[in-house]
Amino acid sequence: MTTPQILSFAVIFIMMAALVWGRYRYDLVAAAALLSALAVGIVPFDEAFSGFSDDIVVIVGSALLVSAGIARSGIMEVAIRRFAPNLSGVRSQLALLVIVVTILSAFVKNIGALAIMIPIAFQFARRSSVSPSIFLMPMAFGSLLGGLMTQVGTSPNVVVSRVREELTGTAFTMFDFTPVGAALAAAGTIFLVFFYWLLPVREKLGGSVNEAIDIKNYLTEARIVRDSTVLGKTVADLMKLSGGDAIVTSILRNRTMRMTPLPDVVLKMNDILLLEGDPGALDRLVSQGKLSVTGSRASGDDTAGELVAIEAVIGENSPLIGWTAQRLALYHRFNVNLLAVSRHGERPDRRLAEIQLRLGDVIVLQGNAATIPEILRELGCLPLAERAILLGSVRKGVVPVTILALAMVATALGLLPVSVAFFTAAVGMVLFKVIPVRDVYQSLDGPILVMLAVLIPVSDSLRSTGATGVIAGELAKLGTILPAPGALMLILVAAMAVTPFLNNAATVLVMAPIAAAFAGDLGYRPEAFLMAVAIGAGCDFLTPIGHQCNTLVMGPGGYRFSDYPRLGLPLSFLVVIVAVPMLMIVWPMK
Repeated sequence: MTTPQILSFAVIFIMMAALVWGRYRYDLVAAAALLSALAVGIVPFDEAFSGFSDDIVVIVGSALLVSAGIARSGIMEVAIRRFAPNLSGVRSQLALLVIVVTILSAFVKNIGALAIMIPIAFQFARRSSVSPSIFLMPMAFGSLLGGLMTQVGTSPNVVVSRVREELTGTAFTMFDFTPVGAALAAAGTIFLVFFYWLLPVREKLGGSVNEAIDIKNYLTEARIVRDSTVLGKTVADLMKLSGGDAIVTSILRNRTMRMTPLPDVVLKMNDILLLEGDPGALDRLVSQGKLSVTGSRASGDDTAGELVAIEAVIGENSPLIGWTAQRLALYHRFNVNLLAVSRHGERPDRRLAEIQLRLGDVIVLQGNAATIPEILRELGCLPLAERAILLGSVRKGVVPVTILALAMVATALGLLPVSVAFFTAAVGMVLFKVIPVRDVYQSLDGPILVMLAVLIPVSDSLRSTGATGVIAGELAKLGTILPAPGALMLILVAAMAVTPFLNNAATVLVMAPIAAAFAGDLGYRPEAFLMAVAIGAGCDFLTPIGHQCNTLVMGPGGYRFSDYPRLGLPLSFLVVIVAVPMLMIVWPMK
């Protein structure tokens, strides 16, 4: 090997060791690797930051934003309630998520299928009181397995079809990949459902101050209106929407009659419900039940500015102390709505507007994003660290799902590249106000995107220095002494090993000609070897950097670099064990 090739292997080996060690955060390790590559000369200075314009970074960033838009819309919660209302076991929830992602990934871009289902995973995790990390990595692996089943399922299948056409004059067809791909998807799905416990339970890394705020006893009130989905239904039906994290403390009927909220009480038009719970549960009750939390008060005008909900603590000099929102005419004087009140150690039993506010009460105020900071100062309230309070916000229903569906159809029909389609979808989420402008950059996972961007030129040094050619030469020497199954396994494992450091399409472009020549030298037909390359390139289960689906779940799942091989290594062995005999049966080598 030449000196640049040795240096390229050395930088990547040290980087991988540091990532597995986990002492330093992954984006810092990646940045150090880039600087090292620049220092030893294996990455040119003018290529140092080429990764920031790479399609993979755009795709992952856009998918994060699109997934956040779908989660914010609440439509996934409605889907769960309708199609899986009683699914409470972790294993059954995981099975549903993995199977749906796997099947979807056979026909649409796997990152799109994964983006649709991530919000449902978070809902299941909340319902079962478990970490989302239990679901997210198995879903990502399921999306990779699903992509193996059809020609359009993943980029390696498309590329290897073109290579076969160049070599033999006949390309692989849409469902030539299905027999082997379906067997792998089935075996992999069973493995993920029964062996998910190999994965350590993680919490999202990099928690901010706002995530430490744990206020569960907010009191709010909501009115049953004509469009409410729970009109004519019982209190028990309403409580199902909260997942057990909120309760109805009282019902006011005909303005004066106070009723005990027994489970069988039927909700009627204009009933006022006093609700208590954490902000997320209250939001689910209000949004899915289509209740009104602002009554006849105006909820804002899109032209007047963006509405926000802010949590704040009443300070010692606040003019609110000793007053009720009703007596103070809070809305008419300050143009803000009081949405909820939390008081330590006490449950107020009055209507929201009639609660006499005290020093230390935590309140949720809704108002114009541009003016509410000044109003908080005037009211002597100290804002808490900003977090997503959706109570009382306007939802866009099916708009985000429609945007994502259009993006996936455009990619499936070849109308747009994946990067352009998903970037367009992300911009659409903002233009249609699915995600407020102020929340856009909070939805992007900066450390993940930086890690991807700086590792792309480092990984590409294997190709630019000719190190991949060295690997190919050694494979050819080894293959001559192996039997047919061993030779096929060698190509499959080699493609699996290379794909974390090249993108999967580049892996096929590098490995497919080697595999075809390899097969010819040994007197075998090339189809099984080409298929092995496609499978290996599409099955990166060992790192978060080889495929954008693995990267997409790393931040939300709080995973460490070393977590991926814990579940991915045995899955990779399973893929090899199933794929080799299936390839030899479906694609005879002689």
